[in-house]
Amino acid sequence: MCSMFRLAPFVLIGLLPGCSAPSAQPAQTSRQQPAAANPITVDSTEEQIRQAVGTARVGRRLTPKVWPEGARVAVCLSFDVDNELLQRANPLPVPLSVGEYGATTSLPRILDLLDRHQVPATFFIPAMGVMLHPEMVPAILARGRHEIGVHGWIHEFWPAIGDTANEQRLLAQSIEYLTKATGKRPVGVRAPGSGFGPQTFDLIRKAGFLYDSSLLAADEPYEITSNGQPSGVIELPISEVGNDYVYYGETANGSLPSPDAVFEIYKAEFDLAFQERTMFILTQHPHVGGRRSRIVQLDRLITYIKSRKTVWFATMEQVANYVKQPLLK
Repeated sequence: MCSMFRLAPFVLIGLLPGCSAPSAQPAQTSRQQPAAANPITVDSTEEQIRQAVGTARVGRRLTPKVWPEGARVAVCLSFDVDNELLQRANPLPVPLSVGEYGATTSLPRILDLLDRHQVPATFFIPAMGVMLHPEMVPAILARGRHEIGVHGWIHEFWPAIGDTANEQRLLAQSIEYLTKATGKRPVGVRAPGSGFGPQTFDLIRKAGFLYDSSLLAADEPYEITSNGQPSGVIELPISEVGNDYVYYGETANGSLPSPDAVFEIYKAEFDLAFQERTMFILTQHPHVGGRRSRIVQLDRLITYIKSRKTVWFATMEQVANYVKQPLLK
């Protein structure tokens, strides 16, 4: 569960997206039903099955023959800065304070850690998270090496919006708000809760994003194909294995709360990425992974990765720009 607080079951379900498995479904009301998707049944034809799975698929693999400066692997540290907005269905002082910790305590701690290591990171922030904590953006940008990407308006679960025009409006609002806050139009997006409705990818493509980082279909960059056609949008896929929420939960109530054990999982993920010469993306949430015992392990992980020497630490924008060259031919 995302919280240890005793909430009604439908509220807990509504809090799950974005902090644990993307298969979790949010609370639904009569006014907010999930976008319709055609189910695959025993009576489905081959063409119906193709259509059902065809919205956003793995296309051309984009791992380059060599990474910049001869590096064997690209490493992206990413942070989903959800903070209080995960408690939007239950905005009471105690659960809100769990998320607030991410802005007041964890984010400065994370930025200091990244400064010590002199490595970049990508921060995906819901627009209203910036409104609640306007100090976050200048603190991130002052370092001169980090990227800020789109992560929804209020960390809403897009498949539950149930209306294409409304989903498009919220996406446009989010882009506009972050553009004003950062002085630069964001080029990357991560869907809150990895939530894609049937129309979501088309909206992302039409919005002109360079890359998405919401899907889980590979361990390397690829071009998304949609309904059999190349889209020109780069996917930098994430993994639940590299997501701190899965192990820790919101406080210490996760399935694997031991930071030492989580470090070993992350290390093994990186080691094979290094061997395969592909890409390693870590997904952290400041109010989860930024707590004391956990950030000590993040420090340990970065130190270990740097010890391998031939590693390229980059923002996701830098990676997407580097691997997009085949798409321009």
